[in-house]
Amino acid sequence: QVQLVESGGGLVQAGGSLRLACTASGRPFSNYAMSWFRQAPGKARVFVAAITWNGDSTRYHDYVRGRFTISRDNAKSAVYLQMNSLKPVGAAVYYCAASALMPNECGPNWGVDYWGAGTLVTVSS
Repeated sequence: QVQLVESGGGLVQAGGSLRLACTASGRPFSNYAMSWFRQAPGKARVFVAAITWNGDSTRYHDYVRGRFTISRDNAKSAVYLQMNSLKPVGAAVYYCAASALMPNECGPNWGVDYWGAGTLVTVSS
């Protein structure tokens, strides 16, 4: 089993930045592609960004491309999401996820094997 714990959420003004972190325990961290999702109140969970097991490839939702950067440090069993130029979209919970392959939007649960409990991010106007 893999346990994922997110941190770094908080309240930030539009145009500001936050850096989220996710630390993993359990099975070897480097075996998994890692990704971030977000979910606003009353809305479906949506894909944000993903990174391969060795960090050689990344994927972003068009909405965040150019503003967000995903990275990982396998020695620390950690994945990060640097969020810049945040838009005033209100509150959303950001979830860290681990999967054998990169997430697939068309597959059940995006093919994710493990989810973190989430960290709350609120962007004010």
